[in-house]
Amino acid sequence: MNSIPISVQGYKKLEEELAKLKSERPQIIQAIKEAREEGDLRENAGYDAARERQGMAEARIKYIESRLALYQIIDLDKISGEKVIFGSTVDVEDVDSGESKSFMILGPDEAEPSKGSISFLSPVGQALLGKEEGDEVTIDIPRGRVTYEIVGIRFEGSKALEKN
Repeated sequence: MNSIPISVQGYKKLEEELAKLKSERPQIIQAIKEAREEGDLRENAGYDAARERQGMAEARIKYIESRLALYQIIDLDKISGEKVIFGSTVDVEDVDSGESKSFMILGPDEAEPSKGSISFLSPVGQALLGKEEGDEVTIDIPRGRVTYEIVGIRFEGSKALEKN
């Protein structure tokens, strides 16, 4: 993957997370030092917990740093169109049940399905990309096969992210 689209807000959020993780390094090192001073490291839960916290923080730092150069930052307030693209909010209706849903299409590092945003790389995101209002898409999802009709495409910009 050469570039990964991300919203301005998503990029800032990752930069803030990276800064926070880096600022926590001294505290983690101090916790490891204090736990090491308690003696036997084989049965030292505090030492193990601090080392695990350090490993998780360092892995996340490495992940974010490796992705920063790949991001193509997109200002959601400047996009529009007739088709489903990154940053659009898609209103769909399940053809069988009549259930309505809305999905905001974002990148993999900022999508939060529980808040209504999905990755353009997800099966639903992939199926919706490039489609227009009135199109139907059939998607294999964990609960089975579903057919959605696209009933609306909106470009709400950064306001939509503020809702999440």
